[in-house]
Amino acid sequence: MIKEANRKQCYFLEGIPITNVILNDAMSMLQKTSRTFYIPISRLDPGLKEAVTSAYLCMRAIDEIEDHEGLADPLKIKLLQEIHDTIEQPGAVEEIKNCLAPHENVLPSVTSQLHEWMLLCPPTVAKTVFRYTAMMSKQMGEWVQHKWEIRTEEDLDRYTYSVAGMVGEMLAELWLWYDGTKSDMTKAVAFGRGLQAVNILRNRTEDIERGVDFYPDGWEFKEMLQYARRNLKQADDYIAELKKGPARKFCKIPLALAHATVNLIAAGGNKLTRDTVLKIVSRVTS
Repeated sequence: MIKEANRKQCYFLEGIPITNVILNDAMSMLQKTSRTFYIPISRLDPGLKEAVTSAYLCMRAIDEIEDHEGLADPLKIKLLQEIHDTIEQPGAVEEIKNCLAPHENVLPSVTSQLHEWMLLCPPTVAKTVFRYTAMMSKQMGEWVQHKWEIRTEEDLDRYTYSVAGMVGEMLAELWLWYDGTKSDMTKAVAFGRGLQAVNILRNRTEDIERGVDFYPDGWEFKEMLQYARRNLKQADDYIAELKKGPARKFCKIPLALAHATVNLIAAGGNKLTRDTVLKIVSRVTS
């Protein structure tokens, strides 16, 4: 079976055994960086758990470069381009480590430990994870270079694809790798895009304060809310079409939290309480 084969190979990369120390460190980092994804990832089966954890942390590592308020834009572009150029090449783990080491005093730990998250990825799917990380790194660098200029809904679609829709595509490839689960790729993109639109709504004040406006020209809260809900509706359809298994169980949690957050924001709130999150998780997993 595909699942069993992936399980057996998930603790070695180029002959090097991957110990539970790295996984434990990765799960600890995941818990610090994403309440939304820590819960569903922690519930995944062995093999798939390492793959998704590695993928999430690799992408979170480069996202922290893009958003870092203490890094000059030219340095952001340089680091993101170097990661793009290096991550799919032989010896990438050491190269990435050396690339980021001179900046570890200003970079967050999730970024400076990127080489460790790479080591965690099962070798049979590492090329997929690294390919998407490279693509995202390149496109993030381009958004930095162009000052996140978003004028139209098409611009917004391109941005939300670069930082989140691409994640939906990658996850769809991980589901297929693990147990043959097939996905509608357009709706998989909408899954990631919808989650990002919720973040844009929730972080509106902070984004404006740092000089970044993700709302297209002429858009107000109403239009962005509609954009988020339109993509979340496609995400609902995406999950409904997935076969029963880990992919569906995984996606249901962040999507339910996204819907609840959108409803809260529409009512004038901003962030779900921990108690509310736990109740939602309990409801969707029961």
